[in-house]
Amino acid sequence: HRIRITLTSRNVKSLEKVCADLISGAREKELHVAGPVRLPTRTLRLCVRKSPNGEGTNTFDRWEMRIHKRLIDLHSPSDVVKQITSISIEPGVEVEV
Repeated sequence: HRIRITLTSRNVKSLEKVCADLISGAREKELHVAGPVRLPTRTLRLCVRKSPNGEGTNTFDRWEMRIHKRLIDLHSPSDVVKQITSISIEPGVEVEV
């Protein structure tokens, strides 16, 4: 089976750590691993007026949230993948199989 795992997170460090853990776990079981493929970072931007009411100079705050995404492809039976993905996953990292 070809199984694709997508990891999304706002924090790069924890995302890379989970990626490394998954891949090292797969390599221990001698599976064919492709990745981690770094997909383009999605930047969500918000422009907000700084002043709480309408008066004053028009100053804006620019907030942004960056969402990083990684792809890992595994060639293995699905029960083995369950063992690999059962490792402790850091908070803030979402895993999709």
